[in-house]
Amino acid sequence: MERHDSGMGHVRMDTMTPRRRWLAALRMEPVDRLPFWPKLDGAYPPWRKGRFEGKSVDELHAWIGSDKLVWLGRCTRDVRKRTAVETRGENGIQRTVFRAPGGQTELVNRWDEPSHAWHPIAFPVRTLEDLEIVRECFVDCTVELDPEALARTQARVEEVGEDGATDVSIGESPLMCWVEWLAGVENAHYLLADHREEVETLFDAVHAVLLRRAAILCDRSPSDMLSMTENTSTTLISPEQYRRYCARHVAEYGRIAREAGRLIYLHMCGCLKALLGDLARIPVDAFEAFTSPPVGDTTLLDGRTACPDKCLIGGTSATLWTRPADQIGARIEADLDALPHHRGVVVTSAGVMPPMCEPETIKQVCERVKGYKAEVAL
Repeated sequence: MERHDSGMGHVRMDTMTPRRRWLAALRMEPVDRLPFWPKLDGAYPPWRKGRFEGKSVDELHAWIGSDKLVWLGRCTRDVRKRTAVETRGENGIQRTVFRAPGGQTELVNRWDEPSHAWHPIAFPVRTLEDLEIVRECFVDCTVELDPEALARTQARVEEVGEDGATDVSIGESPLMCWVEWLAGVENAHYLLADHREEVETLFDAVHAVLLRRAAILCDRSPSDMLSMTENTSTTLISPEQYRRYCARHVAEYGRIAREAGRLIYLHMCGCLKALLGDLARIPVDAFEAFTSPPVGDTTLLDGRTACPDKCLIGGTSATLWTRPADQIGARIEADLDALPHHRGVVVTSAGVMPPMCEPETIKQVCERVKGYKAEVAL
């Protein structure tokens, strides 16, 4: 089956493997067709019934015909001498204890079965004393290559082969880690406003760990790309805070990747429209979970206009995927039609796929995206 794409001559459908298609899209290069990745995680298979009951995520991707992205474990380990960070879990409660000479504090997470994820219910930093304990744990942290983890990662890459692209997360930049995991949204902003200098010393310690981890992963990880799990949204932080902290920190991780010749993207699943001008200047290759209204506030056209040299991975939202396949496909096509070209676009569910969206619906949309006559001329 062939089609004609203006400026490229005749291009045969599916002449590229999913992995090659992903890599070309991230590099803003021509592709044989638009990549399509429904973001299925551990929350999706348990809801399946009938012929899909008991199917793994990989098996569901194979049936749908996805261009999947596979998350890998890190091939690094954190080593400490004077402090300790230990995680243990029991009966759906996970406790991460930060121990330092000055005392201890803990992060408490609760397992949420419907979302198949841990959610924080108590944060380790409530006072300046807590902040100092956590800071000491980061200052004392040395990041090293973990040979056993590297071997496991390499085995997984070989297992995936050309059926998908692979990614490893460096982590989360200091401000977003502070808001989401260390202090919680409300207390994070109070402490940052009242004790900025002390909080910034913690940021410096977190940043140093991430810089070292980024360097090792860029050098040794067999993944196709690296990422920062930022979860950025102006519902959590202000544009001014993003410019002051996140943009500077993420740019440094991006420069490490660029110098190593590695691809790197930012996972940002929230409201980004007020940040697009800032994001355009950050040295990364792509924005992932680029989410349209009403869940996010950015369309593909917004992203392409403000950030012409960045790959956009997303373009939909969870709300859209609760509708029938024909409505989902029509909306995607309308948003794609508005673009000046389709280089650097990977159509995904943006956030994780809502479990209520059945595999048959995803497959129908997948076929429609695959058949879309993308304009990918240089």
